[in-house]
Amino acid sequence: MKNDITFKELKKSGYTDQTINEEIQANLISRIKAKEPVFEGLWGYEDTVIPQLKKAILAGHHINLLGLRGQAKTRIARSMVDLLDEYMPIVKGSEINDSPFHPISKYAKDLIAEMGDQTPISWVHRSDRFFEKLATPDVNVADLIGDIDPIKAATLKLPYSDERVLHYGMIPRANRSIFVLNELPDLQARIQVSLFNILQEGDIQIRGFQLRMPLDIQFVFTANPEDYTNRGSIVTPLKDRIGSQIFTHYPKTIALARHITEQEARISAEDQSQIQVPDLAKNLLEEVAFAARDSEYVDAKSGVSARLTISAMENLIAAAKLRLIESGTEKTTVRLLDFMSIVPSITGKIELVYEGEQEGADYVAKMLIDKAVIRQFENVFPRIPKLEKEDIKTPYTDLIRWFNKNHLQLNYNDTDEEFYAKLNKVGPLTTIIEENAADLSIEDQNFCRELVLWALTISSKIDKSENQSTFTFDSAGIGQFLRN
Repeated sequence: MKNDITFKELKKSGYTDQTINEEIQANLISRIKAKEPVFEGLWGYEDTVIPQLKKAILAGHHINLLGLRGQAKTRIARSMVDLLDEYMPIVKGSEINDSPFHPISKYAKDLIAEMGDQTPISWVHRSDRFFEKLATPDVNVADLIGDIDPIKAATLKLPYSDERVLHYGMIPRANRSIFVLNELPDLQARIQVSLFNILQEGDIQIRGFQLRMPLDIQFVFTANPEDYTNRGSIVTPLKDRIGSQIFTHYPKTIALARHITEQEARISAEDQSQIQVPDLAKNLLEEVAFAARDSEYVDAKSGVSARLTISAMENLIAAAKLRLIESGTEKTTVRLLDFMSIVPSITGKIELVYEGEQEGADYVAKMLIDKAVIRQFENVFPRIPKLEKEDIKTPYTDLIRWFNKNHLQLNYNDTDEEFYAKLNKVGPLTTIIEENAADLSIEDQNFCRELVLWALTISSKIDKSENQSTFTFDSAGIGQFLRN
C-alpha cells in the first residue's frame, strides 16, 4: 500500500494523468511488445475473442460480450483489471475517485481551490477499480446513477439544489475504473435509457440537476443472445452506443475443454494425490458436454455451460473420495462406474426441450453419458457391428460368447486391486485391450476395459443391470429374464 502524498509531490514525481482508455491501451501495448500474455486462463479464445478484444481496447470502445451461459464472459471482463496501473492517485476523501488534475466533484474542486499543491493525495489499488453489477429487474436509476439524500441535506442544513446533498450511485463511484454490467437485457428499458448520456457524452444527470459530470469509465456489458427474446432486449439506441460487440463461444476441442475444467474445478491437493483420473476419463467427461450441445433433447439456444464439466469433475472426485473413506484405502482411480455420480451435475445444467422433458432429466443425462461413451470408445476400438452373424467373427464375438456362460459383478466400493482383478479375469476382454490399446497407460487400459463393456451394453450385445452399489454384466436377454 502506498503512503499518502501531496499534490505537489505527485507533480514532482512525474506522474502523467491519463484517461482509463489511455491507461489500458498503454499497458496492453506494453504487454504485446514484451510478448507477455495479455489475458491468461482464457482457453480456446486465442484466435477468436482475444484478438477482437485487443482491437476494441485499442479503439477505445465500450464492449458488449455476447454469448451463451458458461462462456467465460465475466472472466474476460474481470481479466481487464490486469491492464490497469497498479495504483492510481485520487484526491483524498473523494467518493468518485477524483483526479487531482481534473477534479469533477464539488468536494474535490473546493479542496484543491483551498489547499492547492498541499491537497492530500491517496492511492487506489487496481483491485479496487473494478465494479460489477448484475442487471436484475429491480435495479433502478438511483442504484446506478444516484439520488438526492434527504438525510444528508437535513444534517448539513443544505437545500436540495446543492450538489453536496447528492448520493452517488455505483456508476459515478466507478469513475476512472472498469464497470461491468452483467445480463444487460434483464435491465428494464427505462433504466437502459439512463445510460445513454454516460456512454456517449460521459456525463450524468441526477433528479434534474443541471450537473455535468464527465465520468471516465470503461464499460463492459455481458448478455446472452437468448435473452433478447426470452426476458428482454437491449434497446437499440443503447446498442448503438456500445462500440464493439464480441461473440464468445464454447471450446471447440476436447483438449481445450479439459484445460478449462482442470483450471476451474476445485480439487484439493490431498485429493489430487490420492485420486488418479485417467486421461480417457477426462476426455469422456468433456465428451458429455459436447454430446449435450448436439442433443435433440437439449435446448441449444440456452446452451450447455462449461460449469457442467467443472461440477461433474468435482462429483467424480467426490465419488472416488467416498470410496476411499468407505473402503479404508489410501489411493484409488476414477472408474467409468463413477460416472453415474455426475448425473446431478448434468440435470442441473441443461435446459430440456419438450421431447426431453417427456423422457425425463435423468434419462437424458444417462443417454448423454452413453453417447459420450460410444464416441470415446470408437476413438480407440473398432465399431461394434449392428448384427452378429454366426459365420462371421467380429473383434467382440469371443467376449460376447464369454457372457453367455459367465457374468461379471463390479462394486463401487471395491478397492482398485479387487476391482481390476475381476476385470482381468475376463480373458477375451484382455485380448481386445492388447490388440487395440496396448500403447495406452495402464490406467487408461484399465478404464478401457470398462469402456468396452459399457459400449457393448449400449449396443445391446450384453446386458447391464445396476443398483445402488453394483453393476452386473451378463448375456443379452439373461439380465432382463432374471430381473423379471
